[in-house]
Amino acid sequence: MIVTAPFGRTGHMSTRAVFGAAALSNVSQADADRTLDVLLQYGVNHIDTAASYGESELRIGPWMDRYRKQFFLATKTGLRTYAEARDQLHRSLERLRVSSVDLIQMHYLVQPDEWEIAMGPGGALEALIEAREQGLTRFIGVTGHDVAIAAMHKRSLGRFDFDSILLPYSYVMMQNAEYAAAFETVAAICKERNIALQTIKSITRRPWQEGQPRTAATWYEPLLEQEHIDHAVHWILGRPGVFLNTAGDINVLPKVLDAASRFEIRPSDAVMQADVEALEMSPLFV
Repeated sequence: MIVTAPFGRTGHMSTRAVFGAAALSNVSQADADRTLDVLLQYGVNHIDTAASYGESELRIGPWMDRYRKQFFLATKTGLRTYAEARDQLHRSLERLRVSSVDLIQMHYLVQPDEWEIAMGPGGALEALIEAREQGLTRFIGVTGHDVAIAAMHKRSLGRFDFDSILLPYSYVMMQNAEYAAAFETVAAICKERNIALQTIKSITRRPWQEGQPRTAATWYEPLLEQEHIDHAVHWILGRPGVFLNTAGDINVLPKVLDAASRFEIRPSDAVMQADVEALEMSPLFV
């Protein structure tokens, strides 16, 4: 089983591995249901999906009649105006077959012009606050990737007291000094204000190479050997207070959950650097 920790100030004791339901974007319901069995096997109690994740919300919907109380359920809207975000959230609730979610997140909020719209008058944030007042969600978060996202999350937290953030975190990504400094700054804010800190892209090997066959549903080439996945996952879980959102491929998922279930200590930087060199690893975002 995977250990749990307080998910910020939400009151939820979340498994430190959160199911990244982008993995359900383009699978059958039968495959999705087999994935649910894997989640239950490892005790995963937190699902993170998004309106833009293909068929993901539709695949999760049939689970909710029986298992709604067993999962902290999060989704996202990438739309930026009040009306668009409001309508998309209602559609997500219908697709998920629930009357409310636990967490609604502003998705990929990194571009400054989009940020001004979403966070300003008539923006998406107003719709999410209204949804919380109406009982359609309990908490509000913000997500994103790219090198600029850590600094943008700091800006977002200066405007609104979000309950959670989500951003990339891995040994390779943290070798970028600019990103590492911004990450540490926003992580300190999260610790001070008890904001849940979710991380993504944990098992990235490198971007897909031109002409390379896509052997996984992830939009990057993932690590595939259990030993290397163990190192990547354990390095992330070795930082207290962070949550690891699993990779977007149902076939890679069991290896990530297996690694998370066996976490004891964080690998040394020497071990991680040896993997970087042997596997020719490179950051997804530069």
